[in-house]
Amino acid sequence: LVAWVFSVSFLGVWVAWYLRPSFIVGSELRFPEGMATLATLQEIYGQGAEAGRRVAALGAAAILSSLVKLADLAWTLPRWAPSPMLERLTFTAEPSLLLLGFGGIVGLRVGLSLVAGALLAWGAIAPWLLNAGWVDVPAGATGPQFATLVEWLLWPGVGLMVCATLTSLGLRAVRERRVAAGGAPDPACAGSPDGETPATDLPHAGPLRRGWPGLPAFALLFSAALVIALQVWLFDIAPLLAAMSVPLAVLLAIVAARVVGTTGIPPIGAIGKLSQLAFGAVAPGQVAINLMSANSAGGAAGQATDLLNDFKVGNAIGASPSRQAIGQCLGILVGSLVGVLVYQLLIPDPQAMLITAQWPAPAVATWKAVAEALTGGVDSIAVDSRWAMLAGAVTGIALGTFEALLPARRLRWWPSSAALGLAFIVPASVSLVMGAGAILVWLLGRCSRGFADRFAIVVAAGLVAGESITGVGASLVALLRP
Repeated sequence: LVAWVFSVSFLGVWVAWYLRPSFIVGSELRFPEGMATLATLQEIYGQGAEAGRRVAALGAAAILSSLVKLADLAWTLPRWAPSPMLERLTFTAEPSLLLLGFGGIVGLRVGLSLVAGALLAWGAIAPWLLNAGWVDVPAGATGPQFATLVEWLLWPGVGLMVCATLTSLGLRAVRERRVAAGGAPDPACAGSPDGETPATDLPHAGPLRRGWPGLPAFALLFSAALVIALQVWLFDIAPLLAAMSVPLAVLLAIVAARVVGTTGIPPIGAIGKLSQLAFGAVAPGQVAINLMSANSAGGAAGQATDLLNDFKVGNAIGASPSRQAIGQCLGILVGSLVGVLVYQLLIPDPQAMLITAQWPAPAVATWKAVAEALTGGVDSIAVDSRWAMLAGAVTGIALGTFEALLPARRLRWWPSSAALGLAFIVPASVSLVMGAGAILVWLLGRCSRGFADRFAIVVAAGLVAGESITGVGASLVALLRP
């Protein structure tokens, strides 16, 4: 287990390394978690009266966010909804200042795209699914029916995100190659998928570029070979199927990185289900490869998005990306050992303890259910779900094409495909709170641009930090409690 966790994480590190030039250096994807860390660092190490005021604002926001999180943990703050029907559709007031802070960081375009996606998915499609009887809601069920509805909505959402990302990146790569061959700058290349200006790389080579320029390529190939070998050895998966899982994991990690860069929320569960669907078509009835391909994709995507957030900070403060990658590798080595040991202490008998009242493990239950459902191949997926995924894919291709070809100045008025797709696979309340954060920061900028420039991101970072630290502390307390 230690070897497997390390292998998929190691693959994600080197996927992030090769994504860095286009996702960090060549664009201004927000990476909200990285931006929150960057703002915190800059204010802590700032000097003068202005820096003191900004640190005070950051600290006050962090304390407020922490108190709200503690209150929610202690008393479960109410999730108010205008009506029982809207509550069933997940249109509730989520008491999360972290999401509000994320919304303030992602910007108006992404925030409004999340709101639009939530209204489309949960406000229009979900009621139609309930009325048509296309989803089975348990009799007498009350409250938000997220788990039931998302099993249908995730297919068009994932199709949109994947096809939009791959289309946009593919067209941009072709255009940049043509520009490089012609030697003339292309005005349409200026900017990023979110309508920003490209960042400039900082001249910090680091040991990987200075001493061993071929080491990242070797590390990527070695990590891929390790993932393949462990699938064959540990899970008795056919070598060809194991080899097929690696490029799929890389592609899906790229999609997850784009979504995280835009919204800050990693769509790991949805990415895993798409991998399961692919192997349900290629190898129907083979549960092992169905599950482990999803695990490869999810593990690589999680590690890649984590390191890209670090690269976002490092690029701004002048850190060596090579040393960041080395540090991440050391971190996953320790994390693999500690994580597995803690898992075995908590759950010594997974077959008997998981998917029970004590350890419901919803992600495990979902992956298991999908793997079992796909034993009959893609035909086991409902026809309406397949058509929905096709519609999402076509929409994604169209949006990705526009995002690749439109000039940056026009993209700010164009919906974000990553945010639209993500809104299909998270509760509507999450999208609405993030959208509210984006709108609040925009309104603040309209009222006082100077004040917003000085304090908006700082306060947003404090909101993210306060709830995050409190959540981690609560998890540690729960872990140590007998």
